[in-house]
Amino acid sequence: MSEPWILGGVISLLLMVIAFLAGREAHRRRTVQATTAAITVLSEARAEAQQVLQRAEVDAKAMADAHREREEGALEHRRFEVTNLEERLGQREATLEQRASNLAHREELLSGKEREINDTRSSLEAEIETVRGRLEKVAGFDAGAAKAELLARVEDEARREAMALMRDLELKAREESDRRSRKILATTIQRLAAEVVSDATVSSVNLPSDDMKGRIIGREGRNIRTFEAVTGVNLIVDDTPEAVSVSTFDPVRREIARRALERLVEDGRIHPASIEEAYEKARSEVEQSVRDAGEWAMLEAGVTRIHPEVITLLGRLRYRTSYGQNVLNHLVESANIAGMLAAELGVDEVEARRAAFLHDIGKAVSHEVGGSHALVGAEIARRFGEEAGVTHAIEAHHNEVEPRTLTAIIVQAADAVSAARPGARREALESYVKRLERLEEMAMAFEGVDRVFAMQAGREVRVVVDPGSVDDLAAGSLARRIARTFEEELQYPGQIEVTVIREFRANDFAR
Repeated sequence: MSEPWILGGVISLLLMVIAFLAGREAHRRRTVQATTAAITVLSEARAEAQQVLQRAEVDAKAMADAHREREEGALEHRRFEVTNLEERLGQREATLEQRASNLAHREELLSGKEREINDTRSSLEAEIETVRGRLEKVAGFDAGAAKAELLARVEDEARREAMALMRDLELKAREESDRRSRKILATTIQRLAAEVVSDATVSSVNLPSDDMKGRIIGREGRNIRTFEAVTGVNLIVDDTPEAVSVSTFDPVRREIARRALERLVEDGRIHPASIEEAYEKARSEVEQSVRDAGEWAMLEAGVTRIHPEVITLLGRLRYRTSYGQNVLNHLVESANIAGMLAAELGVDEVEARRAAFLHDIGKAVSHEVGGSHALVGAEIARRFGEEAGVTHAIEAHHNEVEPRTLTAIIVQAADAVSAARPGARREALESYVKRLERLEEMAMAFEGVDRVFAMQAGREVRVVVDPGSVDDLAAGSLARRIARTFEEELQYPGQIEVTVIREFRANDFAR
């Protein structure tokens, strides 16, 4: 039974081999067929590529021929243009040569004419010199002297005409400016309508009896020494009946001492402890009154946003006077005047009012700090943040600094109007006489002045001149120069009128 199984296996194996060989043959045939098809496709592609290449060669040759023809045409056109350009250049060169020839000919002609002109000029100059010599002989002086005399005469005539014209223009300008300024100032002063009060610092304290002087002095001067040490003032106990005087340069300190002394006199008990107590109470009262005075002045002047320390300084001016005029009242009045002037002139009213209100702030510390109160006040205002226009008006209101703005000029005018109003200020007889003498001395220093009279409290100066050395035109110039000298060297409220008087009299006698 094993032989048939083996035979069956061999047959199966043979069948498998035959099937494998049959599959392989079929695969080979398919491969041969695919290769044959691929070769056919490649042959067709090669033939088609050869046809495309042939067509491309034909097209490229045609394009090259067309490009070559275009380039040859362009080259031929450029050759034609170059030929035309060479012809035009040749023509221009010929024209330039002709022009150069013409210019050379003209230059020769001009040189000849120049030689002729020089010869003619030389002959004319010789003739002129000859004629000039003859004229100088006939006239008796040379041309230089004649020219100098002519120039002197022309200069003198021009100067006289200029002075006459200046005088006429100045008169017209002065009349117009006086008319307008008088109108504005009159309107301002009428609108102000403020009371005119001349204050003076009262430094005396009335006593109920002369026995109180002994209490004030105390045993061996103990009370008066304590009072002076605490208050910082000098207490003057003299022969004045029932009164003592308080002396110091600080007006606030003087007011504190005055109030403390009045409190002590009213109480009757005077000893070191009561003196210190009275001083503290008086100091508190005065400090409060200083702040109240500063705030009151702000409201009256219509000014806001001021630093608290500046308000305190303003309040201190309540106890400060200038020529008998209360400085704080003067500031309020100046601020109102400046505001109205600014409104009339169309200037910033707020800035003008503020600058006028602060223009004398330096007087609050003038006894402590050296220098002009205008410059000190400007530095204070600058330190507390005031604007540049306000600080400039403060420092320029007495001309320590040249005024450069309308606000500064308005502040000067407001200060002068407030100080110069009748009864506003007064001065000592000695200073009044010295001021008049100073005016007369300054006017007498000018050449041609014969006599000088200072009148109306120094507000008018009349100058009598020598009529032989000063003519009418020179009189006007002299008045201007004297007025300018007063402006530069003096400080005064208001204005000073300078009048030059020239009178010529010719006398003779018939015999």
